[in-house]
Amino acid sequence: MSLTLYAVSDGPPSLAVRMALKALNLDYNHISVDYGKGEHLTDEYGEKNPQKEIPVLDDNGFYLSESNAILQYLVDQYGKDDSLYPKDTKARAIVNHRLCFNLAFYYSRISEHVMAPIFFDYHRTPLSLKKLRMALDVFNEYLKRLGTKYAAGDHITIADFQLVAATMCLEAIKFDISSYPLVHNWYETFKREHPELWAIAEKGMAEIAEFEKNPPDLTHLNHPIHPARKM
Repeated sequence: MSLTLYAVSDGPPSLAVRMALKALNLDYNHISVDYGKGEHLTDEYGEKNPQKEIPVLDDNGFYLSESNAILQYLVDQYGKDDSLYPKDTKARAIVNHRLCFNLAFYYSRISEHVMAPIFFDYHRTPLSLKKLRMALDVFNEYLKRLGTKYAAGDHITIADFQLVAATMCLEAIKFDISSYPLVHNWYETFKREHPELWAIAEKGMAEIAEFEKNPPDLTHLNHPIHPARKM
């Protein structure tokens, strides 16, 4: 087995995959992609992922991007059981839902309010805050309706890795989630019961917190999508 992960040290999708690799007790080669230098925008990186996004998994020449797909693949390919990604149709559907919810609704709004203004020429606005609070309300409601300890069941699944990595961005900027009690309890439970996994996310959180205080100058990137902050 020869696994290589191309990842950044603070990006939630990268951190979620690293948590999965840790939970599965898989050895892998971690190649750090320097976002600030635009290493993900090079033609060489584009050979691994035409989207030029991070992370990318290389399993002995099999390249896979999109962190949700990577998580699903890792458990299907290397999991000793299906606890992290159950094979039962309905249980798996809930995990898949939470992964889609995080990608399209939860982390996308966290990223808009937290991450984009740190790295590019975006601003936190009443609208971005409203959308963020809506996402937290919905997540809180999902936890209420399911009535389980974790996001998709009474034990952790790959969905928790994505959702925890997204939520830690809020902690990085000291955004108080205590008014969403089920989200807050789920988040603190994960940290308490899985310290070895939380340690991975916590390091990324510390980097984001530092960038919050001292936003990086990315004007040299000429990013194809995001506008550079005027320094």
